[in-house]
Amino acid sequence: MPSDPLQTGDFRRCAEFHGHVCPGLSIGYRAAQADLEKLHSLRSQDEELVAEVETDACGVDAVQVLTGCTFGKGNLVFRDRGKQAFTLFSRSTGQGVRASLRAGAFAPDSRQGELFDKMHANTATAEEERELWELQRDKSRKVLEKPVEELFSIQWVTRSMPDKAEIEGSETCDGCGEPTMASRMRRIGEAKYCLDCAGYRE
Repeated sequence: MPSDPLQTGDFRRCAEFHGHVCPGLSIGYRAAQADLEKLHSLRSQDEELVAEVETDACGVDAVQVLTGCTFGKGNLVFRDRGKQAFTLFSRSTGQGVRASLRAGAFAPDSRQGELFDKMHANTATAEEERELWELQRDKSRKVLEKPVEELFSIQWVTRSMPDKAEIEGSETCDGCGEPTMASRMRRIGEAKYCLDCAGYRE
């Protein structure tokens, strides 16, 4: 086993899918690992598992790779709460477990913040970019090495899991002419419109 946790096979697959190594990816990776372990579950091939994520940040990519829950299969559900919290349900057992990042478990340092600001403003030098990515790798490594109980609050979930993904037909929008899922159409007068076209007419 590689001594550097960034080089383990599963994490490397997550990084390849995501495009780079960063602490957010590491957080999602550890949360997905914790949920799978708690459920005694393997990766979902179809819809055996359902993931609910409360952020649309980097960690979600690790959840997809490790759990096999994806938007395309309909078993990855985004609940927009702005939290680093990841819930995994098992359809076979009906159990669910939620891993949420503890307060103070992770925080970028001030230098990272400065470098991020420069990157976003396109004013970072090549040396500063290298420094930022090295800081990102170092922070990621620390997340991967930290005891899971120090990173997350892990609790069983008592509420019911999301319904299975539905497959439904499409209808043609009377505005743009594009096929649109029937449940996403809006009737205005005698016509039916997709949400975008309906927004122009309401």
